[in-house]
Amino acid sequence: MMNRILFSLSLAILFHFHFCTTVAQSPAASPTVLPVPTPASPGPTGPLTPGPPATAGHPNIMKILEKDGRFTLFLRLLKSTSVGSQINGQLKDSNNGLTVFAPTDAAFSNLKQGTLNSLSGQQQIQLLQFHILPTFITPAQFQTATNPLRTQAGGSDPGEFPLNVTTNGNLVNISTGVMSTAISGSVYTANRLAVYQVDSVLLPWSIFGTPVPTAAPAPAPAPEKAKRKAKAKALALAPAQAQAQAPLKPAEKTPPAAKSPPSSTTVDTSGTVSLTVHGMVVTIGVAVFAPLLVLQ
Repeated sequence: MMNRILFSLSLAILFHFHFCTTVAQSPAASPTVLPVPTPASPGPTGPLTPGPPATAGHPNIMKILEKDGRFTLFLRLLKSTSVGSQINGQLKDSNNGLTVFAPTDAAFSNLKQGTLNSLSGQQQIQLLQFHILPTFITPAQFQTATNPLRTQAGGSDPGEFPLNVTTNGNLVNISTGVMSTAISGSVYTANRLAVYQVDSVLLPWSIFGTPVPTAAPAPAPAPEKAKRKAKAKALALAPAQAQAQAPLKPAEKTPPAAKSPPSSTTVDTSGTVSLTVHGMVVTIGVAVFAPLLVLQ
């Protein structure tokens, strides 16, 4: 009897142990994994409006500059003047591509205080367009570039918006006629867009060049001095004017010289010769006059 009880108890223990082990080894239900939301990128501060979003195969100039972080002031100007939106539109619609010279924040800080504020809205747009070439130029293509380079600001003739590049090995120098600087690095070169870093703001001649001074007009003479000068001139011309205005007098006739009566010689039969000279009768003896007659 005791053995049955022990056997039954053993079976109960074994059953209880097996049941607990099976429940302990059964896999638990997997928890549901929720996707982690991607945080939205912060927009630009201030009243500036962001440019159009980048599309596949078309780079966005604002996104490129924002990602770099060294072009805050240049980026702000691109947005406030809408030049950045124009760049993105050209990259989408044109096959030529663009080249952008991007001045760093340090480059803008080197400008004279108040320079940007002194420019009109149109001049600010021209300043930014002067940093943009309407073609895609790789670093190697600067070696064979033809000066002056044409920018989106306008004409490249002297006095307008000339931009010249010179190379020395891998170094590319840029000259505007007002200042010069060098390309200090490449920010982005792909998808028909090249962005190069410059450490100075490119100042175009049309806005920042020194105008050629013009000759100043001669100062007008003082009223009193002009009166004295006119009076002296009138006095100098008075004799000539008086002579020109005087009536012409008939020329005086010179009286004819009195004619001397002709000399006459009278031979007297009495042996004397009488001469009449100027109404006077002169009698010469034959002795004196005779030789004359002989000589004649």
